[in-house]
Amino acid sequence: MFLAVLAAESAKKSGASGLLTFIPILAIGGAMYFLLIRPQRKRMRDQQGLLKTIDEGDEIITSSGIYGFVTAVDGDVLWVEIDHEKKVEIRMHRSAVSRKINPTVEAAGGEPVADPSAASSDDSAEGTSGEGKADQ
Repeated sequence: MFLAVLAAESAKKSGASGLLTFIPILAIGGAMYFLLIRPQRKRMRDQQGLLKTIDEGDEIITSSGIYGFVTAVDGDVLWVEIDHEKKVEIRMHRSAVSRKINPTVEAAGGEPVADPSAASSDDSAEGTSGEGKADQ
């Protein structure tokens, strides 16, 4: 009988140690979910939402880096004008769009829009430093 009690206690201890060995594995799995899988799913949802909002007249950047304006939409096929003067249009799948250019933030061609308030503050800062050098 004493041997049965010892065997039961050793079985309990090995079961507890088996559970303790699973805790780090579960922690690693949880960390991978929160650090890798969850952010990737959010990016995919955002990209799919962007692709649904593309319409005629939008300026886009393709995944290969080509800038263009959407001239027609036919289901999942976009007609994109890449050179207005030569009337060059390409046909591409909607999923090849990397992002849509916001005209209030970026000008046509991806150049950042100059902020007039930032330019005036830079000029005033340069003027004060230039006057200090002239006095010395």
